[in-house]
Amino acid sequence: MIFEGFRLEQIDTGEATVRVRYGGSGPPLLLLHGHPQTHVMWHLVAPRLTREFTVVAMDLRGYGESSKPATTPDHEPYSKRAMARDCVAVMERLGFTRFALAGHDRGGRVAYRLALDHPERIRKLAVLDILPTGEHFRRAGMAFALGYWHWFFLAQPYPLPERLIGADPEWFFHHRPGRRSVFTPEAEEDYLRCYRNPETIHAVCEDYRAAATYDFALDEDDRARKKKIAAPVLVLWAARGALPAWYDVLAVWRDWADDLRGGPIQGGHFFAEEAPDETSAALRSFFAA
Repeated sequence: MIFEGFRLEQIDTGEATVRVRYGGSGPPLLLLHGHPQTHVMWHLVAPRLTREFTVVAMDLRGYGESSKPATTPDHEPYSKRAMARDCVAVMERLGFTRFALAGHDRGGRVAYRLALDHPERIRKLAVLDILPTGEHFRRAGMAFALGYWHWFFLAQPYPLPERLIGADPEWFFHHRPGRRSVFTPEAEEDYLRCYRNPETIHAVCEDYRAAATYDFALDEDDRARKKKIAAPVLVLWAARGALPAWYDVLAVWRDWADDLRGGPIQGGHFFAEEAPDETSAALRSFFAA
């Protein structure tokens, strides 16, 4: 049984209805998932953290069993700024105005945007296997375009990616090597059940469209103003992933945070599920200090 002892609720943020699971005791810690997953990606990590923290995991708007708000021509409803507003509202509903925050993949992008937009809310921040969105696009070359091709595919105008993915969503979900061997059956069932929903597919595409437009513009504006994350930041990346092959990860993040540390976790991109002991230990050490 995954998430044993956790409560499961749907919380109205005022803009979306969000699936939230929480448990444990101690200072609050919010966990955010990436694509193509749901909050269930934390099912091997979250229970290990409940002895020190009240752990909250949620489905981002558009993903999982959270609602899929109507979009707009500028894609703002699926921007990381909008998703960050959901996070603040969820934590307030649970009684937490200030909290620690960890995000993987898309959730990492929501997490650092939240820390930039609402610095008074964040005690400490951990970002897993990402660079800031603007840094990726500004530094993009052939290796990035080929390796992260889905960024450019999913951001294509409606309805091209929706129709192509919708023809066989399970194939698209599994087309990347290794996914079948990484996810537990319980987690994969949750991911696939949600990913088969055409509304989820559209929301995912809107997430990536927002990244290439609205989110990029926000990052570029913050970079031009030399705005930095005020909270201490932990950066973790996959030792077998693309980031360390292409970038000096900490050097890039130093332009965004002064109080910075981090290092690799053994495994690939989904290391919270591949290496839960090492991931949990790194998060516990950072957030408990």
